[in-house]
Amino acid sequence: MNDSLLKPHEPAARAAATPIFRIAEKDEAAIANLPEPLAALARANRFAGEAGAVLAAREGVLLGVGDGSDPFVAAACAERLPEGDYYFKEKMESAEARRATLGWALGGYRFDRYKKQKPAEARLIAPEGVDIADVKRIAGAVALVRDLVNTPAGDMSPVALEDETRKLAARFNADVEVIAGGELLSRNFPMIHAVGRAAAAAPRLIDLKWGRPDAPKVTLIGKGVCFDSGGLDIKTSASMLIMKKDMGGAANALGLARLAMEAGLDIRLRVLIPAVENAISGAAYRPGDILKSRKGLTVEIGNTDAEGRLVLADAMAYGAEDKPEMMITLATLTGAARVALGPDLPAFYTDDEDFAAAMARASEESADPVWRMPLWGPYDSMLSSPIADVNNVSGNSFAGSVIAALFLKRFAPSAGAWAHFDIFAWRPKAAPGRPAGGEAQAIRALYRLIEARYGRA
Repeated sequence: MNDSLLKPHEPAARAAATPIFRIAEKDEAAIANLPEPLAALARANRFAGEAGAVLAAREGVLLGVGDGSDPFVAAACAERLPEGDYYFKEKMESAEARRATLGWALGGYRFDRYKKQKPAEARLIAPEGVDIADVKRIAGAVALVRDLVNTPAGDMSPVALEDETRKLAARFNADVEVIAGGELLSRNFPMIHAVGRAAAAAPRLIDLKWGRPDAPKVTLIGKGVCFDSGGLDIKTSASMLIMKKDMGGAANALGLARLAMEAGLDIRLRVLIPAVENAISGAAYRPGDILKSRKGLTVEIGNTDAEGRLVLADAMAYGAEDKPEMMITLATLTGAARVALGPDLPAFYTDDEDFAAAMARASEESADPVWRMPLWGPYDSMLSSPIADVNNVSGNSFAGSVIAALFLKRFAPSAGAWAHFDIFAWRPKAAPGRPAGGEAQAIRALYRLIEARYGRA
């Protein structure tokens, strides 16, 4: 994210900048009340305030906000306007002003690792009262997530994901330990090892710690499957096309960690990332295998393409040994969640009613939608196995996301809040400030929740 796209509110700078008029869809009265050159421009171009429509002239800019349902529609200006300073003409209430400013910052994102992109150059003089430092933090974390997810698996292997974690840790003086290869077996992480042992890059568990040791413990666990072929239960070629995003849980955990560390939240932060590639070779784990987990439970493999829950389970059991006050798991875990809720709305699961209520508030405040799903106990029997403690899948196609969450629940801490987020981490269709490709999901809301609960150091 280009930090220079946002400027603090200063009356003198505002007076020299170009005004932006926000126009609702089919608001003919608002168009009629514009300065005449802009009203004439709107009429000549049949501008009707459609969401994301932008018209620019020397006298000002017209931004269509549609029905007002898109909180980040201002990103369309950042994406399209030429270099210069701009400001919103009308006064907005604080939450709306903040979202418009964040939208502008998100509109400056470009993924240009492999192809040169035209940079955003339009600068916004933020509305009065907006904390642009916090907005920049959030936009920077979102950009980190997008960059990690957008990077192809050939350049985002488990080794590369470790390197990205180390770079982030170095920036904030965090500690990192990595357990890799055969050491996973000697230190009792058998399922992480089994899932990743077929790949050229050794599987690993990445462990980042930050914050004062006696602060409240918050543990983030992100699924780091850097590419998912499905294993021996191989995916179709079409299903593999975007499987570089299967480390989206890890990317979002790192984005949230960056937010927490940069804001100086008063927590003992821990990030656990089981980083593997679910590949195919003679060493691949097989359907029907029985794996022993770190917790001691035996797991029958009903499908090698349900690998994410296996690596998360070992990481969760390890994290639970530290007795955190809060554990959050983030994973691109099931297609079933997308069938139920679509790509834009992550499912989340928790038995903690206080957490669920706080998450609902934080989601609304941050315009970061999530939807609570049930940890429906009666479905737990679908994971039964005649020869192991549990199967990693059910024997049918029902309630796939719920079943996956119930599997994970077996490995969650016995005390404290645990919540699981089944995210997509991808946008199939672009919107203002949200290009098609990798996406941050749920972390803005989680950041607000954690900040509200624990405060800053």
